[in-house]
Amino acid sequence: MANSMLESILGMVTPDMNQALASRLGESATGVQSGLSAATATTLSGLADKASDSGFLSQITGLLGGGTGQNILASLPSIASSGPTGTVSDVINRFLPLVFGTQQGQVASAVTQFAGLGSGSGLGLLKMAAPLVLGYFAKMHSAGSLTTSSLANALRAEAPNLKSYLPANLHSGATGTVSPGPARAAFGTAPVVVAERSTPRWLVPLAIAGALLLGLLAIRSLMNPAPAVRTAATVTNEAANTVVREATTTATNTAPAAWAALGDLMKVKLPDGTEINVPSRGVEARLVSYLNDNTAPVSDTTWFDFDRLLFDTGSATLQPASQDQLTNIAGILKAYPQVKIRIGGYTDNTGDPAANLQLSQQRADNVMAQLTQLGVDPSRMSAKGYGQEAPVADNSTEEGRQKNRRISLRVIEKAGSAA
Repeated sequence: MANSMLESILGMVTPDMNQALASRLGESATGVQSGLSAATATTLSGLADKASDSGFLSQITGLLGGGTGQNILASLPSIASSGPTGTVSDVINRFLPLVFGTQQGQVASAVTQFAGLGSGSGLGLLKMAAPLVLGYFAKMHSAGSLTTSSLANALRAEAPNLKSYLPANLHSGATGTVSPGPARAAFGTAPVVVAERSTPRWLVPLAIAGALLLGLLAIRSLMNPAPAVRTAATVTNEAANTVVREATTTATNTAPAAWAALGDLMKVKLPDGTEINVPSRGVEARLVSYLNDNTAPVSDTTWFDFDRLLFDTGSATLQPASQDQLTNIAGILKAYPQVKIRIGGYTDNTGDPAANLQLSQQRADNVMAQLTQLGVDPSRMSAKGYGQEAPVADNSTEEGRQKNRRISLRVIEKAGSAA
């Protein structure tokens, strides 16, 4: 019988790769094996949920162009031992928001709770699962079998096989042993087993929740017998399923889709000899072109909108997916030491104008702080929040409001000119 897609993908993980990943994350090899299985299954589940969206699948397959897929395949051992770098890192940072939207943190947390790992290991597991999945798709591409139609069919066929590996399908046995679904091994030759005397960290709150639930059920049964009993495992499954559903639903929002529309990655060489990998139609490429154009004047109306920043809702906290663009912008500013900039924060017109103004200032300040941490002299930058001023789109539509919630950059001084 042919292996499932998940089993084939996890079969690409050698024991040495698993041990290297465990060492890098500071976790046990057994825990990482379990966590990587869950992270990969969750990633495939997110893709399968959108298998009917041909535009989304085109964006996914588009990430593998220009030899990128084969580069990912060749890089798998080094990703396990050292983490993703360069172009591969850029692709992963575009892929994960497409699949999970702004919910990467929640998905990572669900994976680590499932595997009994430290909270800091979840994102590392997702960043290993992503190139494994993309590497498998690259193999399909090399075999001439990767089209949006074939990928959609493969994902739909795979969906039923994923249930026993997802975090939502954890259950506790009578002995305290924990196993994913019907005790299937994720990869390797032996199933993942936790010793009876070593209680997983997530099991204590689960037991408490189960006791409270049983007490509630007992009270309700005395008052009004229910036609069916919901077990603690059922409640746990539903909660974890909700996390995955919300994550994959949010992935259809405007921002991640817009990221894929920024074009293929290309290398841009900067005056100091460094190179950055940027989308061909992204803000970094446009900013470098402007700085290299001696005929382009400094103007108070020329703004460059960041196009790959994400903040937590209603907060000035930047999400990890934003780091790639911040690092690129910092690299550009360090390569052009005469350039000075103004960072502007903007919101839509929803809510209280004063609160919007404050939030826009906090977000602009945070972006400036991040650039400072990345090595840019703060004396070359200033930050100002403009609130709901100067909308660039119609605030009466969600798409327009999304465009108006932005961080922009204006060059106020460059070689030979100043605003």
